[in-house]
Amino acid sequence: MPVTPAAQTRQTFEIKSAQMNLVALLVKSANLEELSEELAKAFGAAGETPDFFDNDALVIDFSQVPDNEQPRDLVEFTGFLKSCRLTPVAVRGGHPAWKEFGLKAGLAEAEQDVQLSKQVARPVAVKETVIQEVIREVPGPSTMVVDKPLRSGQKVYARGCDLVVLAIVNQGAEVVADGNIHVYAPLRGKAMAGARGNTKARIFALQLEPELVSIAGVYRTSENPLPKDIHGKTAQIRLSEDGQEKLLIEALKA
Repeated sequence: MPVTPAAQTRQTFEIKSAQMNLVALLVKSANLEELSEELAKAFGAAGETPDFFDNDALVIDFSQVPDNEQPRDLVEFTGFLKSCRLTPVAVRGGHPAWKEFGLKAGLAEAEQDVQLSKQVARPVAVKETVIQEVIREVPGPSTMVVDKPLRSGQKVYARGCDLVVLAIVNQGAEVVADGNIHVYAPLRGKAMAGARGNTKARIFALQLEPELVSIAGVYRTSENPLPKDIHGKTAQIRLSEDGQEKLLIEALKA
């Protein structure tokens, strides 16, 4: 068959510059074993929020690791991150040796001004509240409504929108939303608003008795009991606006 001029000039590929949103893991210690344990508790398969990430592309940021801490090999650590539904693609910041270990692990070097969608830092205890630092704002353009009770083991995720629950959320049940969560009934299970990083999201409950509450990754469990004037009462949960991003749990009065 003769080759036409069009076939002769047809290209099989093009290479172009591209931009993508990346998650940044802000590492503050060279102790990767300890970091892995803390991440596993929060985002591992048996952690508090195993579905928080969806194979997000990840930059490992070592800019806050003290210079006197020895850089470590990253091959095993990058493999662990994949178990948290994260896909490491690059390293940045810190001692030059981190870059060398990153390249050996198959990662690229990212510039400091790379476009990020959110940052995840190691948990830090502040006033008995465990803080997981996540930075990103995502609007909730619509609403999902659930009008049946949620039993233990059931989970509802309102992706990209607010969630309204009109029945009880029992212990062992889980409600998650990228926007706000409204529970017009007892909330006794887990509630995670701003799941993809919306720091303006809030949780409202008619009767607050939760196992866990979280706003944009900043969470508090029942191991830290709520004050008596809030437990079992109508309340809202939000993040502080003082830059510390700690949970504020406030009773609501009619």
